[in-house]
Amino acid sequence: MQFKTFKKFIYLDQGDNIGSVDLVQYMGSDLTVVNAARASYDKFKVEEENTELSEEDKKLIRYLITHKHTSTLEHNIVTFRFKVPLFVAKQHMRHRTWSFNEISRRHTSENIEFWTPNSYRVPDPKNRQQSLQKENFDPTVYITHGEYNVYEYSASALQKLHAKDCLERYNALINAGVAREQARAVLPEMMYTTYWGTIDLNNLVKFLDLREGGDAQWEISQVAIAVHEFANMLWPETMKNYKTPDQKKADEEMRFEQRVQQEVQKRLQG
Repeated sequence: MQFKTFKKFIYLDQGDNIGSVDLVQYMGSDLTVVNAARASYDKFKVEEENTELSEEDKKLIRYLITHKHTSTLEHNIVTFRFKVPLFVAKQHMRHRTWSFNEISRRHTSENIEFWTPNSYRVPDPKNRQQSLQKENFDPTVYITHGEYNVYEYSASALQKLHAKDCLERYNALINAGVAREQARAVLPEMMYTTYWGTIDLNNLVKFLDLREGGDAQWEISQVAIAVHEFANMLWPETMKNYKTPDQKKADEEMRFEQRVQQEVQKRLQG
């Protein structure tokens, strides 16, 4: 088991330096995938420091990934520490092939932080599951009129104000003697949570298929991208042969275009 301490901040584009993914520990290498595949022949290549993959090893990994013989990836295991808003954690924890342990607000009142972006997306009129980027979009939510001034509240200002109000109410309940397990009910979905997540490489790439692109919400896709970057670092040869959803889509579009061109050529040749 190898222990690492690497951190990737995931929401810097939103002006947020809180959300992050940390690599905690991992087990296995590219050679582990090779050895797992050769177990059926009772073959094993001893791994020593600076052991390099042979061309035969690389060819085997490519074959395994291409033909979906991916149970051999299940002996490679990795653990991360995630720090994301509650609504992102809920999406992540729907993936039941992960093992999770999360901070409990029954046990601690410390380090309460909130996700407060500085810009927002707009709904996609063609797809209810998706949103569209709109540069520097921070609309005015409502306007109040004072005796001498007019006050405008943008979406980001309103969200920060709500976070402040919720924390004040929470602290007031705690200070009045209310148990943490009840007082936490006033804390909002935008509160950050932290948790450990452990998964094998086979199920990790399936997670990437679902969360790195396509219909995935941007905030969870940033988690997947960070996880993917760590996997590239830990198992470069194996991950080199994995294709993201966008890459798979591009390949399919290219194959379709090639088929169309071939059909056109056949008809022209009569």
